[in-house]
Amino acid sequence: MMIRTTRSTAIRRRRPALFALAAGVAVLAVGATSAVSGTANAPKAHAENLVWSQDFDGAAGSAPDGNVWNFETGGGGWGNGELQNYTDSRANSELDGNGNLVITARQEGDGSYTSARLTTAGKYQPQYGRVEARIQIPRGQGIWPAFWMLGGDIGSNPWPGSGEIDIMENVGFEPHRVHGTIHGPGYSGAAGPTSTYQHPQGWSFADDFHTFAVDWSPGRIAWSVDGNVYSERTTADTNGNPWVFDKPFFIILNVAVGGQWPGYPDGTTQMPQSMKVDYVRVYSN
Repeated sequence: MMIRTTRSTAIRRRRPALFALAAGVAVLAVGATSAVSGTANAPKAHAENLVWSQDFDGAAGSAPDGNVWNFETGGGGWGNGELQNYTDSRANSELDGNGNLVITARQEGDGSYTSARLTTAGKYQPQYGRVEARIQIPRGQGIWPAFWMLGGDIGSNPWPGSGEIDIMENVGFEPHRVHGTIHGPGYSGAAGPTSTYQHPQGWSFADDFHTFAVDWSPGRIAWSVDGNVYSERTTADTNGNPWVFDKPFFIILNVAVGGQWPGYPDGTTQMPQSMKVDYVRVYSN
């Protein structure tokens, strides 16, 4: 969800903030795995391989763990023409008391929009493994939820050189589809290798929770939904440009409102809209 153009003629851009990365950043480095291309199923994640987890257990109305999550705040369109102002308010992000993080986009009394964008920058930055989350996305025209990652060196290596891995994006006008993409130097924007997964029954992904994941190893990333692999990218997919994904990345969860790619809320859009995150987990390969 960074500075880029879409596969269509619309433009979606996400201006990165500058991150002051603290010392002692948690980094997971795991060896390469064998490829899973050619099979419909992702390799099973085993409990003994779990190396990091956020299960969002806590009292209703409490904040997500500040030792893990940062709040990016502000408006200005984020380079995409988005409408929301990101806040650190519990009105926009809170635990629900049932084991979920809830990120809520709201329309305020003055007609403006607020939402939340949480990152693990400087606090937890894995390198390789399975990165997955179980999420129930929001719905509606102009609503843009995402689960993604940025290179931990973005503060000194501006996007797209820092790299971006979009694990899951959805735009409200495609309720039955999610997208997975990589962006790097020479293959960002419309040139970012991307793939789309369609709900097997054609239903809306907002109807229930689904598990979105990447299996990430040196020179290779594979995307899956509910264990079904639908895309694989390797060093061969960058057309001779640098593969910038063999380093630590941090995790991002957010719900945007509007923008050139998703379009803008209209009379059919019901607000507020919430993304529920049951967990985020990282497993070794």
